Amino acid sequence: MTTTGSPAEPLAIGEVAARTGLSVHALRLYEREGLLVGPVGRTSGGRRRYTAADVEWLLICVKLRESGMPLADLKRFAELVRQGPGNEAERLRLLDAHRRRVEAQIRALEECRSVIAWKVGVYAEHLARGEADGLWDPTA
Repeated sequence: MTTTGSPAEPLAIGEVAARTGLSVHALRLYEREGLLVGPVGRTSGGRRRYTAADVEWLLICVKLRESGMPLADLKRFAELVRQGPGNEAERLRLLDAHRRRVEAQIRALEECRSVIAWKVGVYAEHLARGEADGLWDPTA
């Protein structure tokens, strides 16, 4: 995950929203909830200025949230990262537990896809033979 901004060119909140897919409101929420790993810089006028590292972290957060990680777990993960070295085992436990949940979701979705594919095949076969009779039956 690489952004085009450099540490020397801070980004406005709208630019970060565009790069991460998060809304401006969500970015403010992430900051308020302690989901960032460092303080967000400010201009002399108080406007937020993000670094490339902030964007990289936010892109990771987006993927973790899209995969169903609860905000509480994401907040704990950010807290551990902010603390620095020495807690990698706890970070690993948190991420590994999330990975296992995602893998279980994938297995469940694959089962759903299999049922749907079977049902699509049944309907396609009936329609190809011109046999709409019996399609009211949920097992047909």
